[in-house]
Amino acid sequence: MSQEASIHSWPGSYYINSEKRWASGILSLTRTTLRFNSEPNQENLISLRLSRIMEIKMETSGFIFSALTVLEQGNTKHWFGSLKPCRTAVYHVLEHFWRERLLSPTEPRGAEAALSKGQELISLISGAQRRLEDTGKVLDHQGEQFDNMIQGLDNIESDLSVADKLLSELECPSWWPFGKLPWKSHQQAKSEAAAKAACAKGSGKGHKVITSIPAIVSHVGSSGTMKPGSLIVLVSSLEVRDANGQLLHCFEKEEVDDVYVHSPYEISVRQRFIGKPDICFRILSARMTEALSVLEMQYKKKVVITRDYAAFQATSATTPGSPEGGGNIWSAGHGQDMEGTVELSAGELTQLQLHVLQPTVTEAEAQELRQMLQQLKTLALEAETELERQDEALDVLSCSADRTTMNINRHTRRMRKLL
Repeated sequence: MSQEASIHSWPGSYYINSEKRWASGILSLTRTTLRFNSEPNQENLISLRLSRIMEIKMETSGFIFSALTVLEQGNTKHWFGSLKPCRTAVYHVLEHFWRERLLSPTEPRGAEAALSKGQELISLISGAQRRLEDTGKVLDHQGEQFDNMIQGLDNIESDLSVADKLLSELECPSWWPFGKLPWKSHQQAKSEAAAKAACAKGSGKGHKVITSIPAIVSHVGSSGTMKPGSLIVLVSSLEVRDANGQLLHCFEKEEVDDVYVHSPYEISVRQRFIGKPDICFRILSARMTEALSVLEMQYKKKVVITRDYAAFQATSATTPGSPEGGGNIWSAGHGQDMEGTVELSAGELTQLQLHVLQPTVTEAEAQELRQMLQQLKTLALEAETELERQDEALDVLSCSADRTTMNINRHTRRMRKLL
């Protein structure tokens, strides 16, 4: 059986209490476990399930300096030291994923973790429903942008009609003296005020939040320290903030050059510059799938799937609740909660085969599936209606833009004749 892919790993050492010595190796975090493998022979010294962890702390003593301790059920404490890049960064990542697992609404409990066929179908449909809802939000914001563009073109046509009247007055009287026109400064001030108002209005529209997730962030190229914060996906930008809500950096939508997806839990956002260093933030979150569904639609031409992502696809292929399938990010480990292999006799195996042949979807699950499918149908119809409306808006925009371009060119020719 292939080993579960790790979300993150750090070199360090583990204290073996039975032998009273430290062993160097690699500390790895996966979807469901925290494990430590010794460095020379890759021997697994410890494997803790996240559901069994009671506490994660940073401790020091007269004998152990800058250590990280993990307390599991049964009051068994495990000590980790010499962690790189630093103990604080490892603590923030472990504490984030452990806390998100505790707060997960679908946290498994022992034998109840096994999902029936009906529950698997419900999980898949709920994931599709969330994706469709996110798509609806993006379509709604796109429709608002189209409406604002139509309104802006209407304002341009109104200003062009005023310009047409003024040009007509200039063209008609041949006796008008040369010099500064009395209404020129007033018209210029009016146009500048209108432009400022439009910019202020446009900047306010882009501040609508689509989704916000807690995350562990690090600025690539600086100290590289990983610290708790949040990722906020807006209509026109991406914001990276620290734990206190202070803005670390704002990536405007048109300024984002690459969004690298390293795993279902980790991405990198890069803004390139000429003549100075690029700005890149690495973001790690247990709820990254909520943001990925939106980023895939907003930055689909800039999203780059890395080779590291293949490891998660391979381990998630056999788990119906994996993040790629739209389920809960922790449900990918539900099928691996069994500690060992269960041996069955021939009679028990026959009973198990008969049980598998029985219907696995209950009446209550079927009813819930019908309701969810009805909701999916409603969402799909609403999305179709919005798309048809936006097609009509695009036709209006195209005609209005052509008409505005023609009027501007005509006014330009008339003004050149006056100069």
